[in-house]
Amino acid sequence: MTYKQAYERWLSAPALTPAERAELESIAGNEKEIESRFFGPLEFGTAGLRGTMCTGLHHMNVHVVRHATQAFAQVILAEGPDAAGRGVAVCYDCRNNSDLFARETACVMAANGIPVRLFDALRPTPEVSFAVREYGCIAGVNVTASHNPKEYNGYKVYWQDGAQLPPRHAAAIAKKMEELDIFDDVKTMDYDQALAQGLITLMGAETDEKFLARVMEQVNDPAAVEKVADHFRMVYTPFHGTGYKLIPEALRRLGMKHVICVPEQMVIDGNFPTVVSPNPENPEGFALAVELARKEGADFILGSDPDADRVGIMVRRADGEYVVLTGNQTGVILLDYLIAAKRRTGKLPDKAVALKTIVTTEMARKVAQDNGLACYDTFTGFKFLAEKKDALESAGEGTVIFSYEESYGYMLGDYVRDKDAVTASLALTEMAAWYAGQGMTLYDALEACYKKYGYYAERTMNLVMPGLDGLKKMAALMADLRSNPPAQVAGVAVEQWKDYQDGSVVTAGGGKSAMELSGSNVLRYELSDGTSVIVRPSGTEPKVKVYILANGQSAADCQAKVEACAAWAEGLAK
Repeated sequence: MTYKQAYERWLSAPALTPAERAELESIAGNEKEIESRFFGPLEFGTAGLRGTMCTGLHHMNVHVVRHATQAFAQVILAEGPDAAGRGVAVCYDCRNNSDLFARETACVMAANGIPVRLFDALRPTPEVSFAVREYGCIAGVNVTASHNPKEYNGYKVYWQDGAQLPPRHAAAIAKKMEELDIFDDVKTMDYDQALAQGLITLMGAETDEKFLARVMEQVNDPAAVEKVADHFRMVYTPFHGTGYKLIPEALRRLGMKHVICVPEQMVIDGNFPTVVSPNPENPEGFALAVELARKEGADFILGSDPDADRVGIMVRRADGEYVVLTGNQTGVILLDYLIAAKRRTGKLPDKAVALKTIVTTEMARKVAQDNGLACYDTFTGFKFLAEKKDALESAGEGTVIFSYEESYGYMLGDYVRDKDAVTASLALTEMAAWYAGQGMTLYDALEACYKKYGYYAERTMNLVMPGLDGLKKMAALMADLRSNPPAQVAGVAVEQWKDYQDGSVVTAGGGKSAMELSGSNVLRYELSDGTSVIVRPSGTEPKVKVYILANGQSAADCQAKVEACAAWAEGLAK
C-alpha cells in the first residue's frame, strides 16, 4: 500500500473520530505532510513505540496504540492460557493523552481475555516494573515518552521479569503488527464493562505502599541523615511529572525535614509550561530550582524527569554557585558512596558487583575494581543491565549493588528492573546528607574521587538527523564508518576498532578477535592516548549519538582530549 492509499484508507475508516478526520482532511494536497504521516508504520522495537502525537500511521495516536496492543496481546496469548491469565500491568505518565492511551491499552487487552492491572492515576515508571514482579504479571505496558518534548508520547513494554521487552518478543510484536490490519483486526471493549467483569482492576495506594516499603529497604545509613536533618536543606522538582508524590514521601521517610519543592513544577502538566525540555540532562530546566535554592540556602538540588525514571542533580560549590553533575559523575560518586556505606554498616555482600553500559564512563570500572568489586559492561538500555544482573545472580557469580548508564538512569535493589528515580533520589539524598555531616558538598565529593581514582571526562553529542532523509543519512553514516574506518580521530591514532554488530575487534596492526557482546549497531574506536569514541544511532529519536570517554593526568588534560574529539565528531554530520 502506498502512502497515498494509506491516507485514503484512514480518511474512510469508521474508527476515526470527526476531529481526527478533520485533521486529515486539513492536509489534503500537502504531499510532503501526507508522506511523512503515512510512508510507513511507527517502528516497534525493544523500546516499544515513541513518536510525536497526531493522526497518522507514523505517529502516536489511539489507533497505533490499539494496533500495537492487539499484536502484544496475541504474543501473550501464544504463551498459553496460564501465562495470559497472569495478566498485564498498565501504567502512564503526565503527558497529554497518556491516560487515554493507557485506557485504550487496557480495553484491548481485556477484549482479548487478558486481565489488566491498571494504575488509577499517573505513576513513576519504576512502579510498573515493580507491579509486574510483585503481582506475577506476564507483562507490563507504560505509556510514556520519558524526557522527550511535549509533542511526544510512547508505549514502553515490559516482560515478566519487570525489564523492558527482550528482542525476540519485540520482534514477535513487530511481526504481528505487520500481519494485523490496524483497524479491522483489533479487538476492544467498553472500559466500564471491562471493570464490571473484573477484566480491569485498578491499582492505587496499596501498590504505592508496597513499592515504598521496598524503596526504604535501600537506606544504608539513617544515622547520617539524622545527624544533619535539622539544618540540611534541599530543593526538589518533578518537572511537572510523576515524581511529585512518591519522591518527597520517600525523602520524608528517610528523615529529611527540609525538602523544598518547586511549586510551579509540582503542577501536573503535559505541556511542561516552565521548561523548554523536561529533561534533567538540560541545565536550563533547573532555573526555577536554582532560584529557590539560593533563596532557601539549600545544599543541593534534585530533579526527576516526567516519568520519574531519570534523576539529575545540581550541587553547591564552595563559592555558593550551583553546578550540574553529569550522569557519569553522579553515578561515580554514588557508586563510591554505596560501597563505603555498605561496608561500614555491614551490608556489602560477598562478591559485590557493579554494572554499567558500554557508553558509560570508565571511571566507574576504576572505582569498582579499586574497591574489590567486579564491573561488567552491557549494551545501552536497562533491559540489558537487568538481564546481566539476573544472569550473574542466578549463577551465583555475584550480587549487583548498583547499575547505571550515563543518561541519568540508576537501578538499585531487587524489586525493579528499570531506571528508578524514586530509589535513586533516596540514595542520592542519603549520600548528600552523609557528606554534609563531614563538612563536604557533593562537589567536594566529586573532586575527592578524581584525586583518589584519577581524572576522567566525558561528553555525549547528538547529531540530529530528522525526517525521511535523516533516517537514510543515519544509515549511510554507519555504513561509511564500517567500510572506511578512521585511521585517526582528531590527529590521534586509532589503535583498535570494535564493531558491536558482529562482535569483531580489529587492531591497527591487523589483528582480529571477538568480543563477548554482539548484536547492536554500535562502533567504538580506542585511541592511542586512552580516549574512547563510540558512535551509535539512537533507538528512540532521529539522531546519531557520539560518546567521548577520556582520562588523563588532570582535568584540563581530559577536557582537551574531549574537545578535540568533539570537533571531529561534528564533522560526521556534514
